Amino acid sequence: MKKNKLFLLSIMLVALILSGCDTIDKARVWLKLKNNDFEYIKQGKVEKIVIQSTRDSGFRFVVTDKSTIRDLYGLLSTGKEVESNVPLDPDYIFEFQESSDKIHKFNYVAGLNTKDVGNFYNEEKSYRVNKRLDNDIIRNMYTLRKPRDFDDIYYGSILKFINLYGKSFNPSGTKSVGVNLKDDVESAKYILSLELEDFKYNLNNAMKGAVLAGDNKEEFDILISVKTQGYKTSIYKSIITLYDKSEGTELKYYVLGKHENREWNIQIFESRPEKW
Repeated sequence: MKKNKLFLLSIMLVALILSGCDTIDKARVWLKLKNNDFEYIKQGKVEKIVIQSTRDSGFRFVVTDKSTIRDLYGLLSTGKEVESNVPLDPDYIFEFQESSDKIHKFNYVAGLNTKDVGNFYNEEKSYRVNKRLDNDIIRNMYTLRKPRDFDDIYYGSILKFINLYGKSFNPSGTKSVGVNLKDDVESAKYILSLELEDFKYNLNNAMKGAVLAGDNKEEFDILISVKTQGYKTSIYKSIITLYDKSEGTELKYYVLGKHENREWNIQIFESRPEKW
């Protein structure tokens, strides 16, 4: 019985191949291996695609290269339509411009690997698209040199700071602690929602009750703010400011990270070091 099914499937595949590409595309749509919602891209109606970071207004790509636009079509047309979106803030907004008054806009959450929720969506539809959109399209467009293993040095330096100094600024563990990343404009373009979720989990493990601060920065007894000062692929510098509302004090700490022997070596100084 199983052999008969395989034989019939083989016959169907041969028939599809012989009947032409159009029939194959229809079969792929029927099997939900392809969607027809982005055919306007394939038809050459889109000459420009704008990709905008949601966390850094200055981090904006304008795609006009026809080969890249074809690659985007290939990734999006094989996206699986799903019923719901991932419950995370989008990392990018895509705009497909047919004309000045006809723009198709979608939200995108990078790095998603969950089958049942969409990471590319608008108010009408939601799709789960391949992670190649991150690796082959977006990451190749970075015009600045991103630090190697950015999430390791960025989030790792904050967690190391809390592990080193947490007992001194919150000895009883009763103060509310917020970590403010929203004002770190130098690194905003590299912050992604999925990585933030991992950081939230690790942050709470490092100090119970510590959370990411949003627009509620004034509500916390302790506010830890991060400002990236500079980076290359193997060097990272930042200033961590510790504000204690109850004491009315503000202290600055200086972070220096160097990528050596395939890992980040993180040092934190209580005063600005020479040649920092």
